[in-house]
Amino acid sequence: MTDLVKTVIRGAVLEIVLNRPDKRNAINSHLYAAFDAAVNAAARQSDIRVVLIRGEGKAFSAGIDYTDFLRLQEEYGPDWQQRMRKITDDFQRVLTNLERLELPTIALLHGYCLGLALELALACDIRIAAEGTKLGLPETRLGMIPDVGGTTRLVRLVGPGKAKELIFTGRQIDAQLAEHWGIINYVVPQEELLAAGDTLAEEIKQAAPLAVGMAKRVIDGLADIDRGLILEGWAQSQLFSSEDFMEGVQAKMMGREPDFKGR
Repeated sequence: MTDLVKTVIRGAVLEIVLNRPDKRNAINSHLYAAFDAAVNAAARQSDIRVVLIRGEGKAFSAGIDYTDFLRLQEEYGPDWQQRMRKITDDFQRVLTNLERLELPTIALLHGYCLGLALELALACDIRIAAEGTKLGLPETRLGMIPDVGGTTRLVRLVGPGKAKELIFTGRQIDAQLAEHWGIINYVVPQEELLAAGDTLAEEIKQAAPLAVGMAKRVIDGLADIDRGLILEGWAQSQLFSSEDFMEGVQAKMMGREPDFKGR
């Protein structure tokens, strides 16, 4: 396990900690692979009852590390833009594994939870946020859509209208509005965030683990997540070949406003 992700076992609670605080826990390929390994390891722990996921430092996570786009050619070849279905499948698989973990998962959010980080949180069962946390899916401002389950899972939580507003604008919202919309279960003071997660975990531990796991599978089975993920991947494969996508990423990396042309 790399130091980019730490795991801490406290009794029957397993913490998975994003540990890249100097970059606001921006998610690069190495951190993402380490996170996947931590989730897979949690599935093999017979004595764990609840998984808490949090971020070290000043933020849960600022989202994807945009410099990682430069590595796509290295990893997937010079024609990587024509292989977006494979790339999207690889990214989606990690959060699908998280969502299908039979253990209940609680995301503890603070600071920022943007883009891929919010998609990660949406794949958890429950989300608790510290006061002042900013959440958002800014992908459309880069010429993309949230394609790692963000579009599909957000619609499941808040319905099409609110999901469209958040995704179309790419804006950030605060934790209180996110709670009002149903993205967040509840908001607590920053200093009480971990304690709130522990309190909820302790309450969940009073229930029968097989019943909790089965309830999770039934509830999640009510939504057609698989179809949504396929649609996300199809849409993203079209967008990654667009001029607007290249302009959006270049503008982000250069710290300027993008000049989108709609092509």
